[in-house]
Amino acid sequence: MTDLLANLEPKPLWRYFLELSKIPRASKQEAAAAAWVVAQAKALGCQVEQDKVGNILIRKAASPGREGRPAVVMQAHVDMVCEKNEGTSHDFARDPIAIRRDGDVLRATGTTLGADNGIGVASALAVLADPDLKHGPLEVLITIDEETGMTGAKGLAGGWFKAGMMLNLDSEEEGELTIGCAGGIDTACTRRLSPAAPRAGTSVFRLKVSGCKGGHSGIDIGAGRANSLRLLAQALDRLMARYPLGLASVTGGNKRNAIAREASAVFFADPRDQAGIKADVARLDADWKAAFGALDPGVSIAVEAGSAEWAMSAADARAVVGLLLAGPHGVEAMSPDIKGLVQTSTNMGLVETRAGEVEVNFLTRSSIDASKYALAARIGAIAALCGFEAKDSNGYPGWKPEPGSGVVKLVQQVHTDLFGKAMEVKAIHAGLECGLIRENYGTVEMASIGPNMWDVHTPDEHVSIPSVANYWKLLRAILEKA
Repeated sequence: MTDLLANLEPKPLWRYFLELSKIPRASKQEAAAAAWVVAQAKALGCQVEQDKVGNILIRKAASPGREGRPAVVMQAHVDMVCEKNEGTSHDFARDPIAIRRDGDVLRATGTTLGADNGIGVASALAVLADPDLKHGPLEVLITIDEETGMTGAKGLAGGWFKAGMMLNLDSEEEGELTIGCAGGIDTACTRRLSPAAPRAGTSVFRLKVSGCKGGHSGIDIGAGRANSLRLLAQALDRLMARYPLGLASVTGGNKRNAIAREASAVFFADPRDQAGIKADVARLDADWKAAFGALDPGVSIAVEAGSAEWAMSAADARAVVGLLLAGPHGVEAMSPDIKGLVQTSTNMGLVETRAGEVEVNFLTRSSIDASKYALAARIGAIAALCGFEAKDSNGYPGWKPEPGSGVVKLVQQVHTDLFGKAMEVKAIHAGLECGLIRENYGTVEMASIGPNMWDVHTPDEHVSIPSVANYWKLLRAILEKA
């Protein structure tokens, strides 16, 4: 990574990012990374506090002569989504992220990169370390566990930070100023399984869907990409109608907030049906490639040898496949007010078969709370019809846009002065912590910025090096102007 840093600018920001990338920081397992942030801030002579949840608040005094300027708080989260390609030998609990340069972007090797939101954390630390920046009072709020429930933001006490202006550093498109986001709610659907002895003389097979692009379950939900869980269910539905299969397990997806890229099912079948099963699967593979085309060109399904000792009952198998077929996934409604903005959606993100039960997880998002709860209720009703029990959790509010606020006007003016053009002001169909923070800090003005990064929450995640340089210029100029 030392050689990599030699060719990256701005060096202070990239140095912090590369160092952070050496520390495992999966959601709910980010304590070591949080401790590293605390150590960096203390080494810079800043005041540092940590609350009982694990969030970090850093304070730096104003530059001489700037003491009377308004305080600004920069906010980012220290955890990352941990996804890897099947066959990648990476342990997110121990191994550093293997970062490489690919032209003008940085990528990881076979895993998520963690630019979401490592760039935000690194840029905040780089600001604190900048000896040339002239600024008013600064605060930095680093939250934990944003990606799996926003528990850091939920546990944030009111009155902890004092700034009346907040820059969230968790956006992913240069030249866009985010001023609103969707809220969300998780629904977990579980069913107890009745094991059944497999039929005598059967063999075990594994049906595998792979190669899907996946993506962020909010930002990419309207892109028309394949969901491996839905495709797996379609395949199982077709095969179970033609062959006497004994379904043993269904597994797929990796994170509730990522579109499922890979999924598999293990089943028992008469070995004499193997040729027919493979022929049907080959036809499905060709049909899907034609259907998705350039939207998801890597979609693939195949049959291979599997391993299992028991099968589900026939009723269980029908119920599992039924929920994966009938459960919603994708865009439910578009915003009537903002062109091109998804208003309500659901991501069928995970399915897991474990001892005695199967669980299917959905993440529903909406900028309208009533729509969010209505869709979650519909998921619960569908689950009940399929013999599942549904439970909602991890609900969080959206962030209502305030286009006329002072921070929006400030960021717009600074961007125009720097780059000669205004930023595009927008709301996004994704969850930022701003909505939760607003609940306890009702008067704080908020805006979110960031550099170009793509395919976050997937092993294809990559970030633009030139865009990070522009984002850094913008962040510094905002703080100098505030």
